[in-house]
Amino acid sequence: MTRVKRGYVARKRRKSILKFTAGSRGAHSRLIRPAIQQRIKALACSHRDRGKRKRNFRKLWIIRMNAASRKYGLTYSEVIHKLYQKKALLNRKMLAQLAILDEKIFHLILEEISKKENNSSNLFSGSSMMLNDINP
Repeated sequence: MTRVKRGYVARKRRKSILKFTAGSRGAHSRLIRPAIQQRIKALACSHRDRGKRKRNFRKLWIIRMNAASRKYGLTYSEVIHKLYQKKALLNRKMLAQLAILDEKIFHLILEEISKKENNSSNLFSGSSMMLNDINP
């Protein structure tokens, strides 16, 4: 049987692992076994924290919307309920941005969804508020 030299393949694999863990402290950035464990932990944490980031941003948007809507006598839950009733296609991120950056438009949206109408038509259809009617 012929001799197989696999130094290049092993060196390439180890080099890529050490490159990934280059910012770690101590042996985790220099020795291969702790570096492998560190890489596994880092990838697991990044996967977990992507979900956490989504949750945190949703919490932030809800807090901002609640604070802004309370200025006009509504709570967050009432705003969301009325948006669903009117079938408005505005998500929490967009509403939170409007609440922070453009309070006039946010107020107009709240007025529009607070109207006492029996029909549950789409918020931005027909003769209701159009985007052209709003002059920033």
